Amino acid sequence: MQELIPNRKIIHVDMDAFYASVEQMDNPLLRGKPIAVGGSENRGVVAAASYEARTFGVRSAISGVMAKKNCPELIFVKPRFDRYKEISNKIQKIFREYTDLVEPLSLDEAYLDVTINKKGNPSATVLAQEIRQRIFNEVGLTASAGISVNKFVAKIASDYNKPNGQKTVNPDEVISFLEELPIRKFHGVGKVTTEKMYQLGIFTGLELKSKSLEFLEKHFGKSGNFYYHVVRGIHNSEVKSDRITKSVAAEHTFDVNLSSEIFMIEKLEIIAAALEKRLKRYNVAGKTVTLKIKYSDFLQQTRSKTLPYFISDKALIIEVVKELLYQERMKDSVRLLGISLSNLNTEEKKFVVVQLKFDF
Repeated sequence: MQELIPNRKIIHVDMDAFYASVEQMDNPLLRGKPIAVGGSENRGVVAAASYEARTFGVRSAISGVMAKKNCPELIFVKPRFDRYKEISNKIQKIFREYTDLVEPLSLDEAYLDVTINKKGNPSATVLAQEIRQRIFNEVGLTASAGISVNKFVAKIASDYNKPNGQKTVNPDEVISFLEELPIRKFHGVGKVTTEKMYQLGIFTGLELKSKSLEFLEKHFGKSGNFYYHVVRGIHNSEVKSDRITKSVAAEHTFDVNLSSEIFMIEKLEIIAAALEKRLKRYNVAGKTVTLKIKYSDFLQQTRSKTLPYFISDKALIIEVVKELLYQERMKDSVRLLGISLSNLNTEEKKFVVVQLKFDF
């Protein structure tokens, strides 16, 4: 069994509706209005939604068509990832004035270990307040934060008082906090797992805690071990400032469905070129090529092939992609294609943030 290690002081900072907030900050005409970054009223998928749009049920990952149906007044804005990265870099710079133990999860969230920090302040709660205030004063955006003894609890806590708020779960509060927590709010328990837990009579952390390790491993495999320990406040994952990316990807949703492999190859050439550009930018290569296909009925399929050597060149990538494309006949017309490269040569490389972009 894992041992409970000494408590650390972890802050999880999560920007509020980051992409949408950047757009509203840069364009005063969008402030106070429901906006969606990405997608359109005819095609595509929403990448982010403002809080004004969220009140209408507009969320990331839903189709632009559904978003517009939920909110007829919705304004669609094209993503500007270079701008989001620029803002993210400013925020990361603020983080590193407090600690070098910063683990970015994406452009808009990160873990900070402030157990020992550059300010010499023993209060992680006060530090989180100061960091959030500085982000607002120096960048112009609001952020929320969760503060606790490990990454798991801090991540959950950051969602409690959104937007523009924070929550601290002190060491002596962790167990009661987790016991009272609805199982759907446990980080790492998705929609499918939540439904499965409901069927097993698990609705809260307390009910999850009542199950044995054997029971959880029987029903949830390796994840059962994770659930067994985190509900007891045991999560020993350290904040790693040298976290290594596991894959690089590029994809695109089309305005008109593609029904011919010939047209698909043409689009895949463009996607492969975008992927090659990203790979060279971060100086990485990979062995496993994955082709992602989403059909007009939203059914998604992936096909992969692992090579005995690393590649990053567009010509080699597209050669494997063509093989994967012709592996079997298309089931329907296609609305989205994507290519990713994983099994990367990053064992000795430093951390890089790879942001998926929809740039053509």
